[in-house]
Amino acid sequence: MVWGTLVAALLASCVDTEIADVTVTKPESIAQYEYLNDYAPLKSYIDRAANPDFKLGLALAANEFIEGGLVFRLAEANFDEVTAGNAMKYASCVNDKGEMNFETVDKFVTAAQAAGITIYGHTLAWHAQQNNKYLNSLIKDKELPPSVGEGNCLHINTSEAKANPWDWQNYYDLESPLLQGKSYVFSMRTKASSAVTFPLWIETPNAGNTHYGIPQISAGTTWSTISIEFTPNSDCSRLLFNFGQFGGDLWFDDMVLVEKGSEQNMIKNGTFEEGNLPSNWSKPSWHAHSYSIIPTPGDAAVEILTDIITNGDAQGSETTNFVSTHVGGANAACDIVDGVGKDGSRAFVVTSAGGGTNSWDTQFFLYADRPLVENDVVRISFDYRADTSNNSESQAHAAPGAYIHYDGGCAVSFTTEWQHFEKTITINTTLSPEGNMQTFAWNLDVGAPNAPANKYYFDNIKLQIVTKGNTIPLTPEEKKEALTRAMNNWIEGMMKATGGYVTTWDVVNEAISGGGNDGEGFYVLQSASNAGADAANNFYWQDYLGSEDYVRIVVAAARKYYAENGGVKPLKLFINDYNLESTWDNNQKAKSLVHWIEKWESDGVTKIDGIGTQMHVAYRANAADQQKQEEHVVKMFEILAKSGKLVKVSELDMGYVDESGTTVLTKDMTEEQHKAMAEYYKFIVKKYFEIIPVAQQYGITQWCATDAPGAPGDSNWRGGEPVGLWDSNYNRKHTYAGFADGLAGK
Repeated sequence: MVWGTLVAALLASCVDTEIADVTVTKPESIAQYEYLNDYAPLKSYIDRAANPDFKLGLALAANEFIEGGLVFRLAEANFDEVTAGNAMKYASCVNDKGEMNFETVDKFVTAAQAAGITIYGHTLAWHAQQNNKYLNSLIKDKELPPSVGEGNCLHINTSEAKANPWDWQNYYDLESPLLQGKSYVFSMRTKASSAVTFPLWIETPNAGNTHYGIPQISAGTTWSTISIEFTPNSDCSRLLFNFGQFGGDLWFDDMVLVEKGSEQNMIKNGTFEEGNLPSNWSKPSWHAHSYSIIPTPGDAAVEILTDIITNGDAQGSETTNFVSTHVGGANAACDIVDGVGKDGSRAFVVTSAGGGTNSWDTQFFLYADRPLVENDVVRISFDYRADTSNNSESQAHAAPGAYIHYDGGCAVSFTTEWQHFEKTITINTTLSPEGNMQTFAWNLDVGAPNAPANKYYFDNIKLQIVTKGNTIPLTPEEKKEALTRAMNNWIEGMMKATGGYVTTWDVVNEAISGGGNDGEGFYVLQSASNAGADAANNFYWQDYLGSEDYVRIVVAAARKYYAENGGVKPLKLFINDYNLESTWDNNQKAKSLVHWIEKWESDGVTKIDGIGTQMHVAYRANAADQQKQEEHVVKMFEILAKSGKLVKVSELDMGYVDESGTTVLTKDMTEEQHKAMAEYYKFIVKKYFEIIPVAQQYGITQWCATDAPGAPGDSNWRGGEPVGLWDSNYNRKHTYAGFADGLAGK
């Protein structure tokens, strides 16, 4: 009887808006929670006079909110705003064909409007939870136009390349001579088994009047049309095709020679359709090469070049692929210097102090986006010079500094003048014995200990995988155009679905990486090149739209389509990210995010209203670790406050880590540990109000209402952890009190 009375009292007083069916298995613990009966709904603790624009938010599953049951009533009673965990993300709305379905979004907006609660939009642009299949289909290689394979052509075969252009020749004797001083135009379609350029000369046989100054003929590995114009310096009656320095197959078709302004073709059977060569064609009697009319072959597979480095011209700030030894010190991102490039712009510069012990005391590393494995064909090219002439050595490495082999195949000799290097290298097991070569390295202190103090300059660097196929990659410009169109379509669709009701958005989510150097001492953006194993599951818009244009394109689209679809109230756009309170790098990510926002806004058009900090934190039982963590929470709020932007704690939740550094699961938590978490919630919320100026306070969103179900490693967010303000039966926890006390400023 006593136990039943206690349970009834707990149900009547402690449950929020009558949403829990509580089963208490430990009667002795009830007293520890009785004080929670006295707490009001969370949003009642906000001083609206002092913090008039502050919004208290909750993240939830849109479908549970739409149902109008427990989750709806909890949100309505305790919060001003809701955020859909997944329903408003790209992959939730866009199918494999690019078709958009906003049915859930429509219902979510309708339910929020009925409840008088606002929605925080999450998220317009992100690299995760994208429809990769559809997006990759937009930028897949395009098919080549149909091969030319009809009719006949002239086929020439030479057994080898010889020393001189005239070592292989074909003649065509004209029936009417070319006249001195008149202009003529020669054209034909041509291709070759490998790219070649060779001279066309004209003469009159045995007259000693050969004219050499005619533009050369170029043939590639696919059919193309060449056209050259020339003016003879004497009367001439013979065309001489000089391909002596070429070994392989040549094909000629559609040959036309006309006096400029005329349409009369001076070449007989220039299309080779009659099946037999006219007597006009001949070759020197001692030449062993063959020529004949054959059916026109189609184009073979073409050579495809795929870049595996970014910013090789040094015009951007990305340095992920470029590492160097810094004046005898450690390896770090290579310096990019203005005004020293081949064209007077920017170049990579490696500085040597000289006098080192070893040739590798100063090195330059070209670090590919992926490992190079056996039989990969790689084309490497770059321009280079130095302040003082010196030789170099090249090596194969795994990561920069992880030596594999002494000869990478691309050593160069530096002079004070710009030179160009280009080579195609087939990777073998000597260079990549375990499929782990990813770096070409240059040793620059050759001559040690007498190597000179020097500066070495690299520009216009390309590192490309060479493959063959019947498709060709889109150009970077074509990919950017296709994805800009897709981004605009997506944002327009979402703004139509929300009809102006959603006035605040995570416009871009998690843009900043946790490392690298953008050239100004800040972290680079997330990219497939720095994402490791996660890259295969994500789609990095910024890799195609550009580090600066990415956010600008999204912001512009959001403002345009919001205004066009019922948006009346001011639109607030946030950049949202995690680890801004990081201890291990002294809040470098927060500093980097503020820096990038300044860069994105430097165009004078783009406006970003706020910063969202996710704060998926943990209370740490180690006192020193916890103190350090709290100090960096304070530093983060100070950095964000100084930015002048609105500040939102966008995804607050908390776990518990014991003295040994192990995450403690809900089932193993003690009452004292729960109370410690409550104090940390209180600390975070109070510091937000103390440090963030009132005009910059947007609000705080609790990411998890209840403790997480499941176990670590399953599909649930922080599976099995005590992340909620309510337990799994929707009973208030000690953390509820800590959160409420923080809101109340206690």
